[in-house]
Amino acid sequence: MALANTLKITIPSVIGQVVSCALVGYGLARFKFPGRDALFILVLATMMLPGQVTLIPTYIIFSKLGLTDSFWPFWLPAWLATSGFNIFLFRQFFMGIPSELEDAANIDGAGAFAVFIRIVLPLSKAVMAAVALFAFMHYWNDFFGPLIYLPSQENKTLQLMLMNFQQFYTTDWGPMMAAMVVISLPPLLIFF
Repeated sequence: MALANTLKITIPSVIGQVVSCALVGYGLARFKFPGRDALFILVLATMMLPGQVTLIPTYIIFSKLGLTDSFWPFWLPAWLATSGFNIFLFRQFFMGIPSELEDAANIDGAGAFAVFIRIVLPLSKAVMAAVALFAFMHYWNDFFGPLIYLPSQENKTLQLMLMNFQQFYTTDWGPMMAAMVVISLPPLLIFF
């Protein structure tokens, strides 16, 4: 159950991070519009705010929407490109792609979205893999988010289930360490 819950959080969130941050990074890299640089500076400024600063307002928003004790507090921010670091990675990578490729596609009749799907994304497999790896490690190892947003027992993740090995005065170290090895295998395999 905990493995299924962890996968229900991790897989859609990783896909959401890659898709949404790639779109925003492409928009900031290729489209010229007033305030583009100021918007990019604002995205970079969000990286300076620790998650603890925005925790209480974010929890209040999800609580008022009735989304606590569900996986929506993880999925929604992932699909709305809330990671400034991932947007930065995509933007910097897209800035390095020659604009002549896009110009040639535009001459052939491709629109902006077709250029993004058919030309830019196939060239950006490396940055997509890096962002997917960072997002997977974040969501797989997240302890604090599920602790706050998932209070019910049936929604516990692997990281929260490790707390079951700790009692008030004792810790069952042997089974806890065995469980930690098993939990750390998927990120280790994906990393390699």
